[in-house]
Amino acid sequence: MRWRELIALAGAAALLGSAAGRAQPGRQPRIGILLPNDRRQFGGPDHPAILGLRDFGLIDGKTATILVRQAEGHLARLPDLARELVAFRPTVLVTAGPQAIEALRKATSTIPIVMAIVGDPVTEGFVKTLAHPGGNMTGLSMLNTELSGKRLELLKEAVPTATRVAAFFEPTTGRSGLSETVAAARPLGLELQVLTVASGDIAQGFAAAAQGRAQALLVMPSAFYNNSRVRPRLGALALQYRLPSMCEAVSYVRDGCLSSYGPDFAAMWRRSAYYVDKILKGAKPADLPVEQPTKFVLAVNLKTAKALALALPPILLAQAGEVVE
Repeated sequence: MRWRELIALAGAAALLGSAAGRAQPGRQPRIGILLPNDRRQFGGPDHPAILGLRDFGLIDGKTATILVRQAEGHLARLPDLARELVAFRPTVLVTAGPQAIEALRKATSTIPIVMAIVGDPVTEGFVKTLAHPGGNMTGLSMLNTELSGKRLELLKEAVPTATRVAAFFEPTTGRSGLSETVAAARPLGLELQVLTVASGDIAQGFAAAAQGRAQALLVMPSAFYNNSRVRPRLGALALQYRLPSMCEAVSYVRDGCLSSYGPDFAAMWRRSAYYVDKILKGAKPADLPVEQPTKFVLAVNLKTAKALALALPPILLAQAGEVVE
């Protein structure tokens, strides 16, 4: 056999060996996803985090191994689920919300963590700065503190006669934004009744709001409130107590609350795949700046407005990105 044929055969063998190496499951990237709620939170069979990974060619069982663990709204389960994901020895981890992020941070200080949704990661102590995160975390911040005033402004626009607003606050997962909300109420001529409403206290919270003669309700951002078990209860009780409500996400409005204003959470989950792709290609979380959303959605529920005998101003409806009828 001539030497050129030997070289060709050797090259073919090397290519086959390389392809075989890529096909081995052990060589695939491992991605762990910790969901505070369940995969159906956004109304479809596929979570946007999974869809985002597919955008980058990361498909479970084919080009990646993806392990999903979901707390289904039971936030006390997050530390155990975080440890289970770390034991999976993933290449990168993805999660959202301060409590879930904290659970992963306590479980590992070396595995890269992508934060799909977090209010103020600097205040929470997850990153040093937005531009230079440092450590093993990066991702997307939703600027909840800066949205507080806008939510109150839109609530006042929906209910112009309101002067007293009850604000539901859950300190475990909604630590940021309270002082900014209180400050934003004064220029709008609103008296804010801050009520600490946690697990098992929702009905009592509404009773306290009624006792305080509240005319509208602001539900502060919290992973506890934003789960599939609590949202419908918030919507039903707000209707029962005749309180027009303003919440943080479209999911609340679909479950009966009057209105919401905030980032597109599904888009943020999907965008988290961009960071996963960068990290798998060798980038360090410490060097990837934290992004801030550019798309914000106002949603209103016309069925709820009708049940409350509330005529929403046309200018408000014109601003709505989603209308539930």
